[in-house]
Amino acid sequence: MECLGVSSFQNLKALSDLLSTQQEKEEDEDCGNVTACARLGPGHIGPSAKQDKTASTVYTKKNSKDIWSEEEVAEGSHYDDLTDPRPQPEYEIILKQSVGTEDLFLGLSRKDPSSMCCEAMLVKIKLPDTKATDVILDVKEKFLDLRTPNYKLGLHLPHPVHSQEGKAQFFSEREELEVTLLMKRPMDFINMQ
Repeated sequence: MECLGVSSFQNLKALSDLLSTQQEKEEDEDCGNVTACARLGPGHIGPSAKQDKTASTVYTKKNSKDIWSEEEVAEGSHYDDLTDPRPQPEYEIILKQSVGTEDLFLGLSRKDPSSMCCEAMLVKIKLPDTKATDVILDVKEKFLDLRTPNYKLGLHLPHPVHSQEGKAQFFSEREELEVTLLMKRPMDFINMQ
């Protein structure tokens, strides 16, 4: 009784024929003086190691004169003005999460102190000698742009935010602007439960 496993010559030849291309088959037929058993080995199964010169690469450049694409340019880079002499104010980013007693004492909602469980981002910006009416604030999904007569801040945010659902509050006694932004997370329905 013959074993019809992978080790039989006919099965290996059939597997090689299935995996090799037409060009490789033509090259194999050119070698007529060598027996089939001598030519067949583990290296002959599947496509050959020769690489086609027109093989596709991971990075393909488009046929244009563009140096970069729109996706490669960071959001907010058009706000950068190197000739603007205004200094950047001091700022601090604090991640916030809503925690109740059931979270703190019982651990019922699977929240932990990591940034993955945070719902909001608080940006504190110190603006000395500035009035609330002088502040111009623009928030995008990944960028915060703040302009005053004395300061400018173009801040790339560490996490995407809901740009329409934030709030800002100016504290005159501390000369500080607090911007609270709701974070946009793709897995919020899992992390916030």
